[in-house]
Amino acid sequence: MGKAILGLDIGGTGIKGGVLIEGHLEDIRSIPTPAMESKEFILETIADFIQSYESHELLGIGVGIPGLVETEAGVVIGLSNIPSFQHVELKKFLTERFGLPVFVNNDANCFAIGVHKFGVGRPFKNLVGITLGTGTGGGIVINGHLYSGVNSAAGEWCSAPYLDKNFEYYCSGKFFQNFYSSKPKALAKRAYSGDPEAIRAFDEFGTHLGELLKMILYSLAPEAIVLGGSIRKSYPLFKKSMYRSLESFAYPTVLENLKILISELDETAIHGAVALVDVEEDLVRIP
Repeated sequence: MGKAILGLDIGGTGIKGGVLIEGHLEDIRSIPTPAMESKEFILETIADFIQSYESHELLGIGVGIPGLVETEAGVVIGLSNIPSFQHVELKKFLTERFGLPVFVNNDANCFAIGVHKFGVGRPFKNLVGITLGTGTGGGIVINGHLYSGVNSAAGEWCSAPYLDKNFEYYCSGKFFQNFYSSKPKALAKRAYSGDPEAIRAFDEFGTHLGELLKMILYSLAPEAIVLGGSIRKSYPLFKKSMYRSLESFAYPTVLENLKILISELDETAIHGAVALVDVEEDLVRIP
């Protein structure tokens, strides 16, 4: 097969991979994450999964992790949903095993660079990517380059104090679970059917999300904010209240020039992991 870049998305429940060949993502596979096993067992599982792509001529490996990463050394600082995966020298392990360039970063940062290189964020040099799912994550692209900050923690607005908790409590699936005892997908189905309580839930969610977006605008004033994650699919239900919340932003000209976009990529995590890899730049593009 031809030259390819491998992208991996390592999560608490699954490890997913795919290869980028001539600008197209192909051969997408997944395996369960042995989250309760030892660090060594998990590393060998990842290595075996990479080995399953041996039919491809791999030029590099990108890895997205749902936690903090010391990006230069490729050290995973810690993952809350994989207890043994703390202070793991993932880049060193994979480089020694496969002899390939390896890049590791936080999964929300991967989302931001992924939508910049492959998705709706392509026209913009400066953007923020926000993932809305079980939790809330953020990534920053400045002048066409991913800005990760120390330990890949840049863009973690989710942990900033908001009301009595933090933004993640009100701008993720936790909001619907904590206040409405329901998952977003189930509530969305009810809302589209006209259920008043479900409609109110998304109206409130949009108000909180608008407050988060204002914080992003005050700190970075990007050209675009791209929303990803599973809750993005319910955008019509919270769009109106989100924009209503944004109306109180202090600088109208910044708001007028802002584009709020919804990611169209189905495999954003893998696209983002691939986008980390800095080899043969002509491969990491849309033809």
